[in-house]
Amino acid sequence: MTPCVHIGDRESDIYELFCAAQDAGTHFLIRTCVNRLAGDGDHTIADEMAEVRVSGQHRIEARDKDGNPQQVTLEIRYRQIRVLPPIRKQKRYPALSLTFIHAEERGTPLNREKICWKLITNLSVGSGRDAVEKIRWYALRWKIEVFHKVLKSGCRAEESRLRTAQRLTNLIALFCIIAWRVFWMMMLNRSNPNGPPTLMLTKIKLALLDQAVPDNAPPLQKTLTNYLNKIARLGGYLARASDPPPGNMVMWRGMTRLTDIRFGAMIGAGLVGN
Repeated sequence: MTPCVHIGDRESDIYELFCAAQDAGTHFLIRTCVNRLAGDGDHTIADEMAEVRVSGQHRIEARDKDGNPQQVTLEIRYRQIRVLPPIRKQKRYPALSLTFIHAEERGTPLNREKICWKLITNLSVGSGRDAVEKIRWYALRWKIEVFHKVLKSGCRAEESRLRTAQRLTNLIALFCIIAWRVFWMMMLNRSNPNGPPTLMLTKIKLALLDQAVPDNAPPLQKTLTNYLNKIARLGGYLARASDPPPGNMVMWRGMTRLTDIRFGAMIGAGLVGN
């Protein structure tokens, strides 16, 4: 069975969340910002991690404030620690055995802040390779935030006015599928731009896009990027030579416009009532 792992930034560093994830049989990987009591309560997590030696190194790519790429070497330390709940909540929540992973950049960087990730997890970390794997997972967090941006700004999930939790759950489940689809389209456009358009779009959608956004390219030369740019242009993307690939919000607006066009075509064909 595929495990469920909750990945979050420092806003998710909540002890109750750790306990809820444990009770639900799931896992979490969260950037921590709270220096909690550890062991028997006579010291803190920071005290224990200060004693841990560097177990390995990991290289990542970062960008400075001007957007220039840089290769960064992170020193990795990890340890499993007995963590105590907040003092006022120790009667309600148990102590947990969690693993802390610290990834700190060597040296002092120029034109950007120093990278120092302090992660907490209930996943098994038995080696430096395991620790690097978790760091790579956390590094994907920005993609998760893009997904949530589509949920909030595109689907406007926070503006729903449903009266029951079950209805809200159903709506968010549907929005998650839509948000994933938009995000997948954007990422596939960047990873496989010359792929066939049928990787993502049906023949009906291709025909609608050819009609809504005509061009002079021969059908056999039209790639996935050609058609996804058409969707983006429906959402306001200018598609100039100097423009970067379309982002998630213009893709969202373009998909919304394409849905309207498709529905209008179905009405015109008599497939649905006015």
